[in-house]
Amino acid sequence: MLVIHGGPDWDHTYLREPLSKLAGTHRLVMPDLRGCGGSTRGLSDDQYTPDTAVNDLIVLMDTIGVDQADVLGFSYGGLLGQRLALAAPHRVRSLILASTTVKAVPADAFDDWPDAVDRRTAQARVWSNPHLVGPELTRAAAVAAAPANLWCHEILPAYLRRLESVRFSAEWLRPLRAGILPQAVLEHAVPRLTALAIPTLFLHGRYDMTFPALFVQQAADMIPSASAKILEAAGHMAHIDQPDTWLAAVSQFLD
Repeated sequence: MLVIHGGPDWDHTYLREPLSKLAGTHRLVMPDLRGCGGSTRGLSDDQYTPDTAVNDLIVLMDTIGVDQADVLGFSYGGLLGQRLALAAPHRVRSLILASTTVKAVPADAFDDWPDAVDRRTAQARVWSNPHLVGPELTRAAAVAAAPANLWCHEILPAYLRRLESVRFSAEWLRPLRAGILPQAVLEHAVPRLTALAIPTLFLHGRYDMTFPALFVQQAADMIPSASAKILEAAGHMAHIDQPDTWLAAVSQFLD
């Protein structure tokens, strides 16, 4: 299983649990994207793009001798997973799109959801803070976003401890703020994924405040090879809100 983390200026470590429990039955490959974690940093801004990241993943599969993999992409990684499936469909045995989307989220997507607006406010304040830069900004934004990313607030302290071990960067932030980072969301994603006919699972939290669950259900209904598992009492970090249920959905799909 090839696991593609999100962020993108995070690393893969926040996804290790509960996925590590699959290590007995699957070979888990959990790389850090370029510019992230332990991977190469300091590239020019134009080298941080969805397509270069996808090319890296294909080269990685070649290098470690993996002809075909089940691919799990989380959040931004789910957008890269879709692009990987289109770029090299023969390399993707199945596709799990976790806490992600197939279409751009409009600015007013959460306007009718007051709780989401309230929880997202702290993160917005951090991004607009002129005194925070680089990895310090990325980390502060992740911490500020925690109440929006989790639905079950009793596990917030444990989640914050998990964030402490994430190696944040700000490599992708530079081209984003410079306005040169290409859009990761695919144009005409639904018909293009339909044409691939790759078994696909959309795995999502009901109360995801990053990508609306409604978008996921609509996409799954339109793609014949896809199904959706919407987890109750879970937000964007559904694998942390409901780890056992989330992992069971992954395992059942792979079986």
